[in-house]
Amino acid sequence: MSIQSVIYAKRSSLTPAAARVADVILADPSVVLSHTVTELAQMCSTSDPTVVRFCRAVGLAGYAQLRLEMAAELGRESAAAAEVRDPAFGDDISPGTSLADMVERIRFSEVMGLEETTRNLDLAALERAVKLVAAAGRINVYGVGAGAVVAEDLRYKLFRIGLNVSAFGNADNALMGASLMTAGDVAVAFSHGGKTASVVEFLRLARASGAPALLVTNAPASPAGAEASVCLATMVRETAFRSGAMASRMSQLAVVDCLFVAVAQRRYDRSVAALAATHQAVVGTDTGGSRA
Repeated sequence: MSIQSVIYAKRSSLTPAAARVADVILADPSVVLSHTVTELAQMCSTSDPTVVRFCRAVGLAGYAQLRLEMAAELGRESAAAAEVRDPAFGDDISPGTSLADMVERIRFSEVMGLEETTRNLDLAALERAVKLVAAAGRINVYGVGAGAVVAEDLRYKLFRIGLNVSAFGNADNALMGASLMTAGDVAVAFSHGGKTASVVEFLRLARASGAPALLVTNAPASPAGAEASVCLATMVRETAFRSGAMASRMSQLAVVDCLFVAVAQRRYDRSVAALAATHQAVVGTDTGGSRA
């Protein structure tokens, strides 16, 4: 698992002092290799024990393990990015960046996001999500901004295999829908940082109504994550030109595809019949709306 992505995902849940350590490392991961724990603590205006607590907060035993993990990770990224003119992962563009370099950097960062997300996807959590969605009487889906695009993609896919699914375009409708759910329904939400107030409330209302709540997020340890019954985590990093919404979209879509295909497989005969019927309904109708 990428230690940089873990740090990025947990950044919002850290104490202010530990968050300063995270910010310094995310700005220049190699700082871990070139500085002792005391030197890093001084750079972050904090103490040695705080740096150690930061390491434990991101799942490591201490600073020595952080240095080993980071050295291995930076080596892998350097090798994977050898074809990119400026190989630093997640670097932003500059006024002098050529169009070819810009495209290459976007390709590299999106491939890395997809790779890290799918390689580290919690299969036990995915299995729970598949069971809930496949058996749901009603599925309510909600996201804001880029999350709304992903929510609509999931709605479309599940609708095509005959499931009762709705995606909400505004917060009021989403909250009303969540308040009317029952134990046999499922709420699904998308939030990169897990802090969007309406998403948090959507999940809270769904659970208060008795429905399980599924969240796709880059930050499971977030307010939205605290309200979710099941979290499916993406593993992406953002830059100034590629905000969290941009960086998360492709990885969230990959999670949606994994969820959809697994749900369709669980309902195999019904899914195949529904896909055939919906395909025929579309290809059998011309642009004017009459049968061909």
